[in-house]
Amino acid sequence: MAIDGITTNTTTTGYTSGSSSTSGLANNFTTFLSLLTTQLRNQNPLDPLDTNQFTQQLVQFAGVEQQLKTNDTLAALLVSSQTATASSALSLVGRTITADGDTAKLEDNKAVWSVNSPKDAVTGTVTVRNSSGAIVYTGDISLKEGDQNFEWDGKKTDGTKAPEGLYTLSIDAKDTDGNAVTVTSEVTGVVDGVDLSTGQAILLIGDLRIPLGALKAVKATTTS
Repeated sequence: MAIDGITTNTTTTGYTSGSSSTSGLANNFTTFLSLLTTQLRNQNPLDPLDTNQFTQQLVQFAGVEQQLKTNDTLAALLVSSQTATASSALSLVGRTITADGDTAKLEDNKAVWSVNSPKDAVTGTVTVRNSSGAIVYTGDISLKEGDQNFEWDGKKTDGTKAPEGLYTLSIDAKDTDGNAVTVTSEVTGVVDGVDLSTGQAILLIGDLRIPLGALKAVKATTTS
């Protein structure tokens, strides 16, 4: 129901604004023609009004009218695009997605990231930060080439248990020659909601917010 409300309000606002502008222009144009006709009827035969100036004013009015119509068309296209985006995002609710991202939720003593290494035999240091940016865990990591999971058990570097919540992952890695290697990370989860309040579709996995543009894969959610 909330989505319908957003769509309806957006559409109504766009067309009302355009119609009001066009109506105002039409009234001004009519007034202009009335004044022009009056001037022509009462002009001084010895000092006639400049016809070229009248023509230029008519062309300017026509140009403004065309621009307003173009704006109305663009507004309608924007509303249509937003509606299509909202529909696409809503269709993902209940599905398992994979998206670019470095944030995962620690839940039931487990937070999982999917990472990708472009090379084999890559080693480095993994760092986990809490939502405030403070480091809660660091450790060594070894990666093979391709996709693989990194699972954190929620224990801080000092051995104490971290509270449930959102945590971000970063990996400082090097290959066997000591050259820096960029390791990318992804997040996976079941979409349980969509936030459209910001004007763009944000997929929700619990407290995790994922822009629709970060989406990489979608699959049906399997139930045991």
